[in-house]
Amino acid sequence: MNRAARIALGLVLCTSLAACGGGLFGHRDKKAPTAKQLAPARITTIGVNAYLWRATLDTLSFMTIAQTDSNGGVIVTEWYVNPAIRTERMKASVAILDQELRADAVRVSTARQILQGGQWVDTSVQAGTNQKLEEVILQKARDLRRNAAG
Repeated sequence: MNRAARIALGLVLCTSLAACGGGLFGHRDKKAPTAKQLAPARITTIGVNAYLWRATLDTLSFMTIAQTDSNGGVIVTEWYVNPAIRTERMKASVAILDQELRADAVRVSTARQILQGGQWVDTSVQAGTNQKLEEVILQKARDLRRNAAG
């Protein structure tokens, strides 16, 4: 399966992580480092940016990972049932699209289902969920890069 097909599959599989709790979306560091303080933005011992890859795995660490492809840049989770809301489950797919640490290099797609009459039924995802997850991943990747510079 080529990269575009994997990305399309990941995007189709997923659309909400809305019920995962407020702590997931963190806060932003206000202090901007200078260029000399940063590690290189392009770390590619795998097929994609290593900072984005690690940040994605960290961000989704509360979910079971179903599939990873570090060369193609795809991470797909299993369905996750929040213990506080057992009638709802979520699934996420992340595509890392570039070897550079850039804002447009990560795409998140989430899916949400609710339990109705003993059957899982697809339902809408809270607006902004995918964008918020992308922002969290990007911020974590930037932090990893900053910390790598020492």
